[in-house]
Amino acid sequence: MTFARAAPDTYPTGRPIQVVAHRGASEDVPEHTLAAYRKAIEYGADALECDVRLTADGHLVCVHDWRVNRTSNGRGAVSSLELADLAALDFGSWRGQHADPETPERDLLSATARTPLAAGPADTADAEDGDADERSRVLTLRRLLELVVDTDRRVELAIETKHPTRWAGQVEERLLDLLRRFGLDRATAGEPSQVRVMSFSSRSLRRVRLAAPGLPTVFLMQYVSPRHRDGRLPAGVGIAGPSMRIVRANPGYVARLHQAGHPVHVWTVDDPADVELCVRLGVDAIITNRPKQVLSQLGR
Repeated sequence: MTFARAAPDTYPTGRPIQVVAHRGASEDVPEHTLAAYRKAIEYGADALECDVRLTADGHLVCVHDWRVNRTSNGRGAVSSLELADLAALDFGSWRGQHADPETPERDLLSATARTPLAAGPADTADAEDGDADERSRVLTLRRLLELVVDTDRRVELAIETKHPTRWAGQVEERLLDLLRRFGLDRATAGEPSQVRVMSFSSRSLRRVRLAAPGLPTVFLMQYVSPRHRDGRLPAGVGIAGPSMRIVRANPGYVARLHQAGHPVHVWTVDDPADVELCVRLGVDAIITNRPKQVLSQLGR
């Protein structure tokens, strides 16, 4: 759906809407590659968005789908592959060959019993060689965090945990452990947190809140359940993450969320008319595959 009216010449003044690069600058560069995130930072994105999944040997990697079939030249579930297996795949040449649905993945749990992972080792150098092609190599969350902390300006990171998965709560456990190593599991004095955790799973967000109460959490919504229509979110969650489809169908929902005290981060906002609508409604963050174009439209 595309709105007919053109974007306005100017936008309201005040606190700017945060522009979040969805899987990096994923319209221009293969999603979830280091090159996509470098490009988003170059464009001036305020924040980066990534999805994380746990490999069979305990590494968090930035992959959206529960299988690697769409975004690589390999096949199989991320949770059943080791990091070395993923490092051997090409995550760049697939681009443009497949549709990219925005519906949350429905990962089928393994018929086998859940097996505890061994203690997570540091990512191996041969899996993340600095000379490797940044447009095609699988990206670990550790490497993305290094990029964020080494950037010479503040760049925030919105990390989505993907569920369901056979590893269940071990995803959040490993995520929080890694954030602690970088000092990103809490806000520094006088500044908001540089990292927030997002999920369609309220159970995942509850695990994060209990283990790291200083980390903001975002409840992602593909649709609005009856219990949340008045602007309420799951207990302890501070930020709402409705889809653009929800916002188009029910613009008044943004106001209800704000009245309930929740910032609103909308995904995925690529059409100029959708950007205009988000600005008119006063959303707090726009998550987009097109950070360069959205920043330009916002006069930045």
